[in-house]
Amino acid sequence: MTMKADPSCRVRLIAPSGYPHNRDAMTRGVERLREAGCEVDGLDVLDRTELRYAGSDAQRLADINALATFDTLPDIVLSIRGGYGATRLLEGVHYDALRERLAGQPIAIVGHSDFTALQMALYAKSGVVTFGGPMLGPDFGPPQLSPLTWRHFWRTLSAPHGNASWDCGDGLECDVQGPLWGGNLAMICSLLQTPYFPNIEGGILFVEDVGEPPFRIERLLYHLHLSGVLGRQRALILGDFTQCRPTSYDNGYDLADGFAQIRRIAGIPVLSGMPFGHDADKFTLPFGVPARLRVVGRRASLDFSGYPHLRQPLEPPLT
Repeated sequence: MTMKADPSCRVRLIAPSGYPHNRDAMTRGVERLREAGCEVDGLDVLDRTELRYAGSDAQRLADINALATFDTLPDIVLSIRGGYGATRLLEGVHYDALRERLAGQPIAIVGHSDFTALQMALYAKSGVVTFGGPMLGPDFGPPQLSPLTWRHFWRTLSAPHGNASWDCGDGLECDVQGPLWGGNLAMICSLLQTPYFPNIEGGILFVEDVGEPPFRIERLLYHLHLSGVLGRQRALILGDFTQCRPTSYDNGYDLADGFAQIRRIAGIPVLSGMPFGHDADKFTLPFGVPARLRVVGRRASLDFSGYPHLRQPLEPPLT
């Protein structure tokens, strides 16, 4: 059944990374959320710019730490975009206060790309479950809204358990269970050997990236392999690798060759084709919750539960 969002569904915007260079997209994103029946707060972040960032480090950090002080928490905390800048904030996050304030609270903190750094740190230091998913400008603000992205976002946040299914095309049957985690590959590797890298054993790891040449993608995956991270997981899921193109020097080598090499050495199932990353279509995936991954034929199905969800189920119509 399709329901109009209750006006009490409050969305709080945060800007931990780049400034909102595409203001038209940001405006469309806000309008779509409002049309869905949401109250949108934190609009001041859309007016902040300092160098390549959405404000000073102190301002962007305050967006995160304020969540520990609100008398009434929003239902959804939505990052406006990625870029770079979240890593600069990690040492100043009030992890203990956030752990206490968010414990047992159904608040969905959502973003991807550079936001992965905050997801990793919040889970490692506070045990806070966040979501890899759409952001205000890139995903809710383009002229044409992705039906998959919009619908999967609301369906996931509206229920205590979710599912993501896709054609993986790998012909590799598997059935594994473990904590679901992941995000941007470069951001994940950048936090290895830091206090902000979660120690997840037997997990289902998903990765994506943008603008990296294929050899760098292979090198980043090798970094996870040689550090022992891949070997401690149950499966690796490859999302979208957008604009990751070879050059003439690659002499025919491309992403498919790099992924084939990782499959040879990883020692765990490696699946591909999941809609997640910097393309228009993307799933909304909770970070750090129990999950089960099954592949039958060429169809992959990922079930997950135990994440924060909205008090009232919502499924706003596509606008």
